[in-house]
Amino acid sequence: MTRRVTSPARDRVLVDADTVAADLQLGGLQDPFGGAPLLLDVRWALGRTDGLDRYEAGHLPGAVYVDLEAELAAVPSPEAGRHPLPSAAEFQESARGWGVCSDSRVVVYDEVGGTSAARAWWLLRWFGHDAVRILDGGLEAWRRAGHPLEVGITRRVPGDMVAHPGGMPVLDADDAADLATSGVLLDARAAERYRGEVEPVDPQAGHIPGAVSAPTTENLDDEGAFRSEAELRARFTSLGVRPDATVGVYCGSGVTAAHEIAALASIGVPAALYPGSWSQWSNDPGRPVAVS
Repeated sequence: MTRRVTSPARDRVLVDADTVAADLQLGGLQDPFGGAPLLLDVRWALGRTDGLDRYEAGHLPGAVYVDLEAELAAVPSPEAGRHPLPSAAEFQESARGWGVCSDSRVVVYDEVGGTSAARAWWLLRWFGHDAVRILDGGLEAWRRAGHPLEVGITRRVPGDMVAHPGGMPVLDADDAADLATSGVLLDARAAERYRGEVEPVDPQAGHIPGAVSAPTTENLDDEGAFRSEAELRARFTSLGVRPDATVGVYCGSGVTAAHEIAALASIGVPAALYPGSWSQWSNDPGRPVAVS
């Protein structure tokens, strides 16, 4: 068994496939959080609507499907962005429907390197549930390790989680503008979107002035797992993230930015999310836009 966890900070964010498999078989005896994990399957990618179909065709044993558009975001608007944060009441209802209890040990995964599952990871922490980790490498890592899948739909007995917002730092548009000059504001979108060369979904191309290009996909290795602690530390240091820096992250709509926050958390660096992200910023004609 090869474990990728190398530090307490990383262990609080990530878990490998073999550990999850052992936890499921042994009732959580291998899990430092204690208790068999509740698995959440977050199949989502921009422009795709077949997440539930792919989940039904094969998922981790006992995993519950999570609909990112319906359960991990409020109703979109130009003023709030494409994936506004859900209210405490909305998220609590969803989380209880997945079976999340106050003492649940949760593992979230997807098949895109954690870039959608990290939204569930971040929201659970934002709403006060800290015992949640991302399956490093996601569904592909599970398959490569030879672990079984099951088909169909899993439903859990409703949980009793109580959502208390405020467990993670956030930025509004003014905060993001200030941080771009006073700290480090990372833009987690693809580099060509940052440079303003293309913009597939939002009304303007470019980036927040002063933000630094830091594509989320570069947090991952060739197999879709998080890079080593040393590699991530070197990457973020090269982007200006120093021990005394205040760090914020945005993306298109606050989804993949959560993955960057998870990568930073895995090396012990706290970072704030700008939930509205570019989808909110670019809809405001009063906000400046930079291209380069």
